[in-house]
Amino acid sequence: MIGKKAQDAFNEQIKHELFSAYLYLSMAAYFHAEGLDGMAKWMTVQSKEETGHAMRFFDHLVERQGRIILSAIDKPQAEWKSPLDAFKAAYKHEQFITGKIDDLVKLANEEKDNAALVFLQWFVKEQVEEEANTSKVAQMLERAGESGQSMLIMDAELGKRE
Repeated sequence: MIGKKAQDAFNEQIKHELFSAYLYLSMAAYFHAEGLDGMAKWMTVQSKEETGHAMRFFDHLVERQGRIILSAIDKPQAEWKSPLDAFKAAYKHEQFITGKIDDLVKLANEEKDNAALVFLQWFVKEQVEEEANTSKVAQMLERAGESGQSMLIMDAELGKRE
């Protein structure tokens, strides 16, 4: 059985993960509006991945006889100055999520919750990947600059994400 503090913190993390999915879906809508369907696809895949992360926390709570209480999700931003600005925002958001995962690891250590510690290790590793992916795209967009041709090449490349 999971402790009350961890249960509450995991419920809060479900909210953060679902907000991430909502934010990336909003970014996908922005990219579609800008005619960048490849970037939109990249963000749609990312949105689905974040929903999967929320479900991992959901399932963990169920397995440990925790009570799931879903919270309201804030409205995400809908417009960005540029594709680069959107990916920089995604990177900043992933850094925020990494901080939240780190807080959960700290709590699990304090509570001596070994099951949570083992569970959270997957997310620790995942966040390294999430930050690296969003940072890499932002760096590539920064190098590409405002060149229309470079933007189309990047859009096509990002559209290959499965």
